[in-house]
Amino acid sequence: MDVHTRDLRYFLAVAAELNFTRAAETLYVSQSALSKQIRQLERAIGAELFVRDRREVRLTEAGEALLPHARQTCSVWELGTVAIAALRTATAGVLTIGMSTGPARGGILPAIRSRFTDAHPEATPVLRQVDWGDPTAGLADGSSDVAYVWLPLPEPSRYAHLVLAEEPRLVALPAGHRLAGRTSVDFSELLDEPFLALPDSAGPLRDYWLATDARKGVAVRVGAVVGGPDETYEALVAGQGVVLVAAGNAASLLRGDVVAVPVRGVTPSRFALAWRRDDIRPLVRAYARAAQGPGGPGSGGPGSGGPGA
Repeated sequence: MDVHTRDLRYFLAVAAELNFTRAAETLYVSQSALSKQIRQLERAIGAELFVRDRREVRLTEAGEALLPHARQTCSVWELGTVAIAALRTATAGVLTIGMSTGPARGGILPAIRSRFTDAHPEATPVLRQVDWGDPTAGLADGSSDVAYVWLPLPEPSRYAHLVLAEEPRLVALPAGHRLAGRTSVDFSELLDEPFLALPDSAGPLRDYWLATDARKGVAVRVGAVVGGPDETYEALVAGQGVVLVAAGNAASLLRGDVVAVPVRGVTPSRFALAWRRDDIRPLVRAYARAAQGPGGPGSGGPGSGGPGA
């Protein structure tokens, strides 16, 4: 008995929808083609999988029995295709570099890229931008091989990292804010302010950019959740809150109606290159070595970024 994964995918779609019309729409096939494939599958296994009448579609006992195995088979096949894709990528020498910040500022990215490509001219580094909701910039789900991140990382035991730069944190404010004209502010002066926050998925990084460790028990007032620099700027201008930013990224928000003021009483931000500890692929380790550089970590200049910016 030969059954294709396509037949199992069709079976799973009908089992999920319990409606041939909707299942056909999700599969982008005609209803007649879907019905034909299901009948062929039933003939192949020698049992009816669905009870069909004018009122409903439901699984038979045979369908219920097949369902978990069909799911497992399709899942394993998908994992196999992912593994093959990863192998092809590794063979092609492609290194995917995630970032939710702008590492080129201060010369960090060009310097690392130059050292990496000099050592591995056959490799192809590919940059990908990741939303602030993923503080690992693609490391957690495997979509990035290495990543430029802000510390702290969630599940830090999973990752190795190299700190490239430390920067003081500033507070970005609307130009008309009561503190906008100050040369510096103490963080205690900001405790009653609404803050712009990263998505909940950012985990400990969300807390870091809200400076929860410096609040001495005072609860955070979240004025808005932001997932990128443009959203941050618009929320600032709208008066939805203030936000802590790394010094190197403040300029990206200063467009005439936003100012940035140094903050006392909070620790500096740390910009790093990170990779999964169990990833021993040569190109990953080579990129980490290139990040260390001839002058050691951070020799390329200061990093940049705001809350995961």
